[in-house]
Amino acid sequence: MDDSEDERYRAPALDKGLDILELLAGVDGGLTQAEIAKKLDRSPNEFYRMLDRLVRRGYVTRLDGDRYSLTLKLFGLAQLHAPVRRLVSYATPVMRELAETSQQANQLVVFDRGSAVVIAQQEAPNYWGISIRVGSHISLFDTGSGHVLLAFRSQEERQMMISEHVRSTDKAAQPAEFFARLDQVRDRGYEMMASMQTAGVYNLSTPVLGPDGRAIAALTIPYIALVNAAAAPDITLTIQLLQGAATRLSRLAGSDVPQSS
Repeated sequence: MDDSEDERYRAPALDKGLDILELLAGVDGGLTQAEIAKKLDRSPNEFYRMLDRLVRRGYVTRLDGDRYSLTLKLFGLAQLHAPVRRLVSYATPVMRELAETSQQANQLVVFDRGSAVVIAQQEAPNYWGISIRVGSHISLFDTGSGHVLLAFRSQEERQMMISEHVRSTDKAAQPAEFFARLDQVRDRGYEMMASMQTAGVYNLSTPVLGPDGRAIAALTIPYIALVNAAAAPDITLTIQLLQGAATRLSRLAGSDVPQSS
């Protein structure tokens, strides 16, 4: 397309909105309307309506009244498309092997527009196991998967995820102890907690990390003690198997083609 055709098909309002999104994507802490205008070399009045629409549609949020910051909505939309399908295709054989070696079910969970969502599920190889349906929305606050997805994000992203979760559910904001727990999870490298939904089950969760070190998914085993299977791994060995599987998935997430293990 030459310059004349480029001018013919211009969409100034769309360009303005994309300029704002691209600018905010590279900024920590947000920008005021005046700062956005200055960086884009435009008049502040040009951006008032555009910012208002972006806020109302959930792509941008207001911080401290007068600062604008990008939400995770674009991230959530991206999760719905090819990256998720590719991640599931990479994860399926790894999750199947994990189920065989641990003798436990496992699931892969991502953050999507305010919720933790199960995108893949592998049944236990025997007749005992805890499974969650693919597509299920689970809490960020009282599940191992939710804790891991929050723990392995920046403080700003963590706060955005929590805000979106509170808006989209009836969950209340969490106390300071909750954030201390997330820091412990990050330091330890995994979450191990008694299930808050099912007695006798322990949530074992560990992150699948992207190239930037942020959690793109949580790999979780709802661990149950198998008293009729003496050879089944205990909870300590199961955590090691889980971390090994998540490490393999993290390597795959950093490339465009699966790597052999």
